[in-house]
Amino acid sequence: MADTITITNMDFYAHHGVLDEEAKLGQRFFADIVVETDLGPAARADDYRQTVCYAKLYRAVEAVMTGRRAHLIEALAERAASAVLAEFPGIQAATVTVRKPNAPIPGHFDHVQVSVTRRRG
Repeated sequence: MADTITITNMDFYAHHGVLDEEAKLGQRFFADIVVETDLGPAARADDYRQTVCYAKLYRAVEAVMTGRRAHLIEALAERAASAVLAEFPGIQAATVTVRKPNAPIPGHFDHVQVSVTRRRG
């Protein structure tokens, strides 16, 4: 499917990580989501009710990113993609990217990033 909706650089403060101080102090995480869905009906009718609500999509990712602690950003990406597919039956695939700019790695870097794609069925 070629139709996509993308929300990039969502910014969340949360308490994820392997180290105890990461869970205690928290830190910023960033996420992107790209979903595949048929936008034709909404586009042809110019009808909001026939597309995916961007605000609801954001809130689905936010609930995962600020919810239950994960040790790995891989788990956050997996949970978010699965949550989106469960909540939005019209979405055929979801790609979630999670970035952790303050990963406890010695050295200079911009961020650590993982991406997962999950498809319906």
